[in-house]
Amino acid sequence: MFEVSVTQSFAAAHALRHYKGKCENLHGHNYRVEVTVAGERVDPLTGMLTDFVEVKQALRDAIARLDHVNLNETQPFDVLNPSAENIAFHLYTEVQNRIGPAARVSQVKVWETDTCAAVYLP
Repeated sequence: MFEVSVTQSFAAAHALRHYKGKCENLHGHNYRVEVTVAGERVDPLTGMLTDFVEVKQALRDAIARLDHVNLNETQPFDVLNPSAENIAFHLYTEVQNRIGPAARVSQVKVWETDTCAAVYLP
């Protein structure tokens, strides 16, 4: 099994619904996202599982709609609570739909702060 990871960041605001505490108020984060792609086979010509450029572009495209917005006003978070866990699942779906069939997204990790992160493992 091989894995490759890429990391990118975006800034957004959100307010957690059904939460009792200061995070129920509108506030912002500089999110950091790491996507890990896994697969059994490496291309014999390149020696690569997948091209970092393709994974970076897939992640860049997935976070473009989330950057510098109020997540609570942006689909799917206008209905879905914009927790780090739900953001990780959403980005998993978006990136998986953009990468080729030779690899699969095995993990998406979303940091809200330097010390707090949520991970989605399909």
